[in-house]
Amino acid sequence: MTTTLAICPDNDTLIAAGARRIADRAEKAIAARGRFTLVLAGGGTPRALYAALPASLDWPRIHVFWGDERCVPPNSPDSNYRMAKDALLSRVPLPAENIHRMQGELNPHVAADAYEAEVRRCFPGAAWPRFDLLLLGMGKDGHVASLFPDTAALEETTRWVAANHVPQLDRWRLTLTLPVINHAAEVAILVTGPQKAAILREVLSDDGHLPAQRVRLVDGALCWLMDAEAATLLDSVMLPIERISDVT
Repeated sequence: MTTTLAICPDNDTLIAAGARRIADRAEKAIAARGRFTLVLAGGGTPRALYAALPASLDWPRIHVFWGDERCVPPNSPDSNYRMAKDALLSRVPLPAENIHRMQGELNPHVAADAYEAEVRRCFPGAAWPRFDLLLLGMGKDGHVASLFPDTAALEETTRWVAANHVPQLDRWRLTLTLPVINHAAEVAILVTGPQKAAILREVLSDDGHLPAQRVRLVDGALCWLMDAEAATLLDSVMLPIERISDVT
């Protein structure tokens, strides 16, 4: 695994850099294999990123998936699918058959089984799927996707998708499992704002057991894409740093 820290001076630059990364990875994957598989994340920063993606990408060759979902109907304001639909799917020429959503309206275990079957259909015969680019956010407790600290799905070693009960929220969530995340070709973790600075330093300074620290790609590239406010406490972190001052 290669790990880099990409630090942007502000959120606008981060959004532009993230959009450029997606466009670049899409072009290369389509040229090499005829399709690009992208896993979407929920949250405010990803929403702005999706809104910045151009309609001119080769969308008929792009397949979108979700890293996690709340157990709500697809038209709920809490739905990650709904957010992506409003920001991206409704304005780009992405074929309906290329949209692979988690069915949060179903019983969580039924929904997890159904989504695992759907992902397996898209990666026939694979021991683990190899997504071209998997986007994640990180919570202030170090969670990624819906893999929260001290929850059962963190220890899953065989399933691709899990129904995960989160006692901290008293809610069920659907989530890709760590082995799936760790078999991606590339993972980009988006981190913004001063409220994430302390947890970001903890995650990057120590080889612990927070969910974000367990993102350890088997054979791929991990990029932490952050703004300057999130990076304020990283002076002692010994990892390659790319400072992005301009995106053209």
